[in-house]
Amino acid sequence: MLKDTVVQTLTHVPKMSKQFWAVLGSFLGSLGFLLFQGGKLALMLFVIVFVLSIYLLLGQWSGIKRTQGSRQLHNTEPGSMLEAGSTVGVTIKLQIPGIWPMPYIFVKDRLFHRNGKELSFESMIIPDWRRRGEWQYRTPPLRRGAYAFGTTECLTEDIFGLFEHRGTLQLPHRIVVLPQIVPIREWQQFHQMMKGTNHHSTTTRAVRETTQINGVREYMYGDRLSRIHWNATAKTGTWKSKEFERESLPKTFLVLDRQIAAYSDLEQFELAVSVAASLFQYGSTHGLALGLVSTGADDVYLEPRPGQNQHKAVQQHFIQVEVDGEYSLRQVLREKVHNLVPGSFIAIITPRHGEQIIPIFSWLRQLQLNPCHLWLCAGAADKDRWLRQLQSMGVSGYAVSSLQELPAVLGGRSG
Repeated sequence: MLKDTVVQTLTHVPKMSKQFWAVLGSFLGSLGFLLFQGGKLALMLFVIVFVLSIYLLLGQWSGIKRTQGSRQLHNTEPGSMLEAGSTVGVTIKLQIPGIWPMPYIFVKDRLFHRNGKELSFESMIIPDWRRRGEWQYRTPPLRRGAYAFGTTECLTEDIFGLFEHRGTLQLPHRIVVLPQIVPIREWQQFHQMMKGTNHHSTTTRAVRETTQINGVREYMYGDRLSRIHWNATAKTGTWKSKEFERESLPKTFLVLDRQIAAYSDLEQFELAVSVAASLFQYGSTHGLALGLVSTGADDVYLEPRPGQNQHKAVQQHFIQVEVDGEYSLRQVLREKVHNLVPGSFIAIITPRHGEQIIPIFSWLRQLQLNPCHLWLCAGAADKDRWLRQLQSMGVSGYAVSSLQELPAVLGGRSG
């Protein structure tokens, strides 16, 4: 028991650096020179070494371990979200207590992505006479995802560079970066497919109303006299109109291909996410209910529903989604297709084309579904040939090589 205690105590004894033993040896050497040799030279040498040793010893109480500070983010508000490609300005202010001379401070800040990738920023600052310092830097363009700032490290040395003294700061901040989106004015072929008994000839917002009253809303200029809800108007003292249920639309799903083998690089998958996010933004703006199928490390299936809750759930998924799927597009659809009713519109976002995806479209057509291919073509030479082949199969297709061209490809102008 005693032996174990001694061994445990020895293992906790801090190891002294070579610099420490060098300084201690210099001090003992000058002391021995003074005791055994004497004289003014020995005394002067001992005083100098003694003062320097005291200075180096006091570095342990430099105050950097008790450093206080704050981090301020520019061009973003707390809780707000940035768009992919944005940069963030950061200002770190430091206050070091104590009086020990501190010529400079090395500062290192870390920013961690949710997938584990680290961005580090380093600089040297010179504190003023009140031992305060300020450092400003700007992040590179940020990729979509959730970020968190890690520990901020501060390091200083004595004027001889013999000993390092470190301190850390916990300044928690989080940054949420949305996928990049582009405003879409019109999706012509989608409207042409939907119009008829369900749609007005020009816009998806003008869905025909039924005769079933769904509630009461505020009176809008131009409402017919027959729409006015007289009882609600009398009770509230303000004009109220009847709200009628609208005819149900065919279900519309976006399918995001997340299979690792489908993508040549990460930028291509970022384009896929941005296309999907832009289409959901378009649906939200035009009052469309869109669903989502996204299968990878997680399995996301969202039924088409209007409203902000659906939009927020999709937005949160797009922030953190990764290209981490092992199952093929055919396997994913086979598990989900039993939930789809005939006539549903399915827009598949994938870089796959040709023989590897033709059987999927033929199978979906046999199930009386309306597939659409949003092809991430990356400047492929056989673009026109593949789109003509899709058209011959009765499948609408779009070749998208960059996010900026998406509005024009869909048949409208960017907003």
